[in-house]
Amino acid sequence: MDKYVYSCLYDILSSIDEIDDFISANRTYDYYCSSRILQRAIERNLEIIAEAMI
Repeated sequence: MDKYVYSCLYDILSSIDEIDDFISANRTYDYYCSSRILQRAIERNLEIIAEAMI
């Protein structure tokens, strides 16, 4: 597999794992809406996923 493709897939998987960690603590949507730090963390990981898919 191409090194660049492997790197992109690794970034995607790492970001998905981080998002899963952020929301796996039985957090609710209300908690998400009230926590700007959690919002920013999840949004940043979504940006990383989007950039890696290009």
